[in-house]
Amino acid sequence: METTMLQGPDILVSAKEVFGIDTHLLVPAFSNTSELVPKIDPDYVFNPEVTTAILAGFAHNRRTLIQGLHGTGKSTHIEQVAARLNWPCMRINLDGHISRLDLVGKDTLVIRDEKQVTEFQDGILPWSASRPIALILDEYDAGRPDVMFVIQRLLEKDGKLVMTDKNRVIEPHPSFRLFATANTVGLGNLQGLYHGTQVLNQAQIDRWNLVVTLNYLEPKAEAKIVLARAPSNNTERGRKLVAQMVELANLTRQAFSTGDTSTLMSPRTVITWAENCEIFTDPKVAFHLTFLNKCDEAEWPIINELYQRCFNEEILEEDSALTGTER
Repeated sequence: METTMLQGPDILVSAKEVFGIDTHLLVPAFSNTSELVPKIDPDYVFNPEVTTAILAGFAHNRRTLIQGLHGTGKSTHIEQVAARLNWPCMRINLDGHISRLDLVGKDTLVIRDEKQVTEFQDGILPWSASRPIALILDEYDAGRPDVMFVIQRLLEKDGKLVMTDKNRVIEPHPSFRLFATANTVGLGNLQGLYHGTQVLNQAQIDRWNLVVTLNYLEPKAEAKIVLARAPSNNTERGRKLVAQMVELANLTRQAFSTGDTSTLMSPRTVITWAENCEIFTDPKVAFHLTFLNKCDEAEWPIINELYQRCFNEEILEEDSALTGTER
């Protein structure tokens, strides 16, 4: 993949002025944008602690790992910081299909002078490490153990990427930055919620300079984001509805933390519910299709009780029309 790439950051910006956090940190930034810079979301709400850690990663080349439950916006948080710094950003998912060859590179057939020849093409790591790019390793704890060791040397601040297949050593670009997101901090699937995650080598986890946890937003901030994503609800009635949605979401999170339910509503789910309300008009129908069908039916009575607390009505009475069964 070829793309227009700047040499490196050429200005300093105030973290306090750009992100509204209480710090005197000055962060390198690019005065011009490029095609790899994420788009700015004007409604994004920054978590001060997480933002400070990400900015330290950009300013001081610290390897930064963000941990948290699903839907908290871990990857988006990094992207939105990069967007305001005009810093090129590349995001990859370390799912089970990512192999060592994908990361390092492999021989491929290409056409040169009308002839088919074999040529080595750099993988994700050498391509990004040699450029002023912020590389985000998404779902870091889902990476295959045999693949993760390829990343280990690069995690060190002055670590070089040794390409043993090509007898080549790649020194990272001075403006290369490395971030990762994870649900479990490499401790495995402790809650039974994140199937496919791995127990990571603690020697590798130790190489991350900064580890920060991103939790769910305060109710008012979360409601503000939901209204920004589903603006048709920005009426007196709609704002009350969204406040009830967020209240219910927090109750499901509390129920999950105490072991009463195995599923919770993330901010992403609340936004989807609000958007589906625009389609189906009835919040109960939208809730059923957005969240309830994802839950174990044995837990429906608990969800029904939580719903009743927030909306003063039940959701199971009329579900037979949707499920084809009697309740």
